[in-house]
Amino acid sequence: MSTLTVWKFNSADGAEKALKKLQSLQKQEIVKIMDAAIVYWPEGRKKPKTYQAVNTAGVGALGGAFWGMLFGLIFLTPLFGMIVGATAGAVSGKFTDYGINDEFIKQVREKVTEGTSALFLLTGQVTVDKVKDAFAPAERGELVQSNLTTEQEAKLAEDFGAEL
Repeated sequence: MSTLTVWKFNSADGAEKALKKLQSLQKQEIVKIMDAAIVYWPEGRKKPKTYQAVNTAGVGALGGAFWGMLFGLIFLTPLFGMIVGATAGAVSGKFTDYGINDEFIKQVREKVTEGTSALFLLTGQVTVDKVKDAFAPAERGELVQSNLTTEQEAKLAEDFGAEL
């Protein structure tokens, strides 16, 4: 069983700092990072920047297609209006198959704003208390979470070529 989580940070570089700390915790086998992507929105920019942060164990589990579609749905739909809206509706319905619903997308869209960042993680085993203890309260960020069922994991693997 894996878990897809989104952590929002109140600085444009907070997500990257958190990922670096999680990667060190992974070396201690406290957390298993299967894949990760970062969205950061520097002050003065009209829209956020995104990139896939492939874990140190090898190729990312979900791949660019998944992250690209998800980020496009979350951050680009409001910019392109109704033309993209119809396409986004179809894509949005597809993401529901993976446990990512309209409410999840709305929460992320509202919380990740100029001057902030977000860390999107697909994790396996996690020792939650040890991860929590590793972060100072100011570094923890705000959690938006979507748990994936076994069926949703299989659907992701089928549709995006994931190796979960």
